[in-house]
Amino acid sequence: MLRRRLTSLLLRSPCSSSVASSYHHQQHRLLLPTHAEKPPALNLLRLFTSLAGTDGDRPFIAFVLGGPGSGKGTQCSRIASDFGFSHVSAGDLLRNEISSGTDQGEWILEIIREGRIVPSEITVELVRKAIESSTAKRVLIDGFPRCEENRIAFEKITGTEPDLVLFFDCPEDEMVKRLLSRNQGRVDDNIETIKKRLKVFESLNLPVVEYYSSRGKAHKINATGTEDEIFEAVRKLFSSLRL
Repeated sequence: MLRRRLTSLLLRSPCSSSVASSYHHQQHRLLLPTHAEKPPALNLLRLFTSLAGTDGDRPFIAFVLGGPGSGKGTQCSRIASDFGFSHVSAGDLLRNEISSGTDQGEWILEIIREGRIVPSEITVELVRKAIESSTAKRVLIDGFPRCEENRIAFEKITGTEPDLVLFFDCPEDEMVKRLLSRNQGRVDDNIETIKKRLKVFESLNLPVVEYYSSRGKAHKINATGTEDEIFEAVRKLFSSLRL
């Protein structure tokens, strides 16, 4: 279900239930390049090299997207280690806020238990602080933005866009199997919540990927296979950027 292709670019915010409902009935078609296609790779190279000296101390920012269980967190850790990125996980930031015991943390916990999207202003503020506190010149933002509203809020609040967007494309049944087997004790790792999260991802996250694809910034990675096989595709992409 999650691999159906988008047929149109959705520039409206899909975070409202009405937009998500109408979107769900459209045929999906992702217009993302593969690593073998040279023109998009060259575009990504220009995006990376054009950053130097253009935004002062602003780091190179890469968004990493993919459904729950697509393995993007694992791959981010390896990218950070091999290519000198600071790894910022939006999910971890939210979980840290939950563990803080604040009223906001309790509210976030309830939202996550219901499989809903945390309000953009909260997530963006946590991400912004994480970027500003990092001294790294390259930052991976893992699991963000989750919807068009997140994307718009990030660009408005920070005044910038990502330089690169990675999308880990994984079949739904594989994501469910991974989530149920990882047994990390997370509140959102049960079958009912997993199904809600997958529906939210399909309705809200894919239009974000399509938007950045239209701007020449998105690159799809096949997220099936072993961890090493997936990272080999990632490594080839980042090596082509001459990091």
